[in-house]
Amino acid sequence: MLDVRKLLLLCDLDRLGTIAAVAHARSYTPSAVSQQLSALEREAGVALLERTGRRVAFTAAGQVLVRHASRVLGAMEETEAALAAVRSGPAGPLRIGAFPTAVRTLLPAALVGLGREHPALELMVTELDPADVPAALRERRLDVGLLNDYDVAPGDVDADLDSVPLLDETVFLAVPAGSGCASLAGAADQPWIVASAGTLCHEVTLRVCAAQGYTPRVRHCADDFATVLALVGAGQGVSLVPELAAADPPPSVRLLPLPLRRRTRIAHRRGAAAHPGVAALIAALTGGG
Repeated sequence: MLDVRKLLLLCDLDRLGTIAAVAHARSYTPSAVSQQLSALEREAGVALLERTGRRVAFTAAGQVLVRHASRVLGAMEETEAALAAVRSGPAGPLRIGAFPTAVRTLLPAALVGLGREHPALELMVTELDPADVPAALRERRLDVGLLNDYDVAPGDVDADLDSVPLLDETVFLAVPAGSGCASLAGAADQPWIVASAGTLCHEVTLRVCAAQGYTPRVRHCADDFATVLALVGAGQGVSLVPELAAADPPPSVRLLPLPLRRRTRIAHRRGAAAHPGVAALIAALTGGG
C-alpha cells in the first residue's frame, strides 16, 4: 500500500523541482525527504526518480504516479471533508489567508457572523500576499485563502486547488490632486510608489507600464494601500490602486479609472469545498449563507 504522506512529497517534488525546495517547504531536512522518496519507490516496486549528482528527474513510472497521486490527494481531501460534515457542523481550526486590504474590509463582518453562527469554529487569519497563498494551501498551512489576478496577469490554473469568484474590481491610477498627470502614458515621467518586489501588485505595475513603453521610476515601496494613498496625497508619486482600497481616498488624491480589472477568488484545496468550515466561510463572504 502506498503511503499518502509520501505521495504528497512526490507531488511537491514535481511542483517545486528540487529535494531542497521540498525540504524547505515542509520544514524537513533534504536527507529526510530523500529517505521518504526512496521508501516510496520500495512501496511502488519500481524506480520513480533518476538521480544524477544532486539533480533528480522523474522516470516514466514516476510521471505516471505523480498524475495519479494528485487525484488520490484530491479524493482524500474530499473524503476528509465529507467525514467532517457528517461528524459535526463547522468546528475546529479554520486557517484563513488574505491580503491586507481584504483583512481590513472584507473579513471583519464575515468573521463576526461566523463567530455568532458557528461558535465552535476557531478562526485564524494570516495576512499573506496572494502570490504566496497557493503554496500555503498545498502545504496545509491554510485551509482557505484569497487569490488575485489581473487582466495583465491572469491567474495560473492550479490542478491542486479550486476557487470561487468573490470580487471583480476596477483599478485606478492614483495621482496627487494638483498633478497634471491624466493617464498611464502621462505617468511615464512621474515618480512611482510600488509594492515590494516579488508581490503580484509589483508585477502588475511593471506590466502596465511596459505596455505603455516605459519602466516606472520607483521612489517608494509600500504594500499597504492606505500608506500608498497617503504618499500619493503628499505628492510623493503615483500608483495603481484597486477599487477595494480606494473607497475613501484622501482629498489630496485624484483617482483615474483604468481599463484594468482585478479579480479576487476564494481558494481551497481541491476536494475541500464540502468541509463545513470552508463552506461556511465561502457562504459568509459571498452572501450565500
